[in-house]
Amino acid sequence: MESLIIPILILALVGAGVLLAARALGRREAKDRPGSAPPPSRDPVELARTAAAKLNQEQHRRLYALIAQGQAMAAIKLYFESTGEGLRASRDAVGALAAHPQAFRPAAPEQAPLDEDDDTPQRFPYRYRAIASKGDVTREVSSNMLNDEIYGRIRTLAKSGDTEAAATALTRHSDISMKQAREFIALLGD
Repeated sequence: MESLIIPILILALVGAGVLLAARALGRREAKDRPGSAPPPSRDPVELARTAAAKLNQEQHRRLYALIAQGQAMAAIKLYFESTGEGLRASRDAVGALAAHPQAFRPAAPEQAPLDEDDDTPQRFPYRYRAIASKGDVTREVSSNMLNDEIYGRIRTLAKSGDTEAAATALTRHSDISMKQAREFIALLGD
């Protein structure tokens, strides 16, 4: 019986090697097949845009509510069930959406892009916090009508010296008074 142990071990190792080689070859062939899906984008902002486009408005709202509550596993599960993508793709998509929040955009391309002179600002499914401080004075504006792009325009206006236009834009995209907006912009101007 002891004489059979070594051949059985050799046979098991050869079998394991053949299985590993077949698996690696199968993966390589799957990558090279025409019509197979291209590898997902590694750019997290583009991944977030693509992931948000796969959700309807209710799914989008619920997903961001879960992210805001810190329930990452529930958010991944919701994305997984809503899109039918794999768990790893769902995890990556939710991570990208959390790091780079995306406003809901309907599938119809007829919606006009946000214009600086538009009187009705777009509302986002998340609250954006803008904080300005100088010395001991700190001001915060929290609104679901602000995002990085709009706040960047407001900061640019403030730094260029056009404080009234910056304050007006800030009041249009938040629920604060003109006086509060001027105080906030005064902290940004320096």
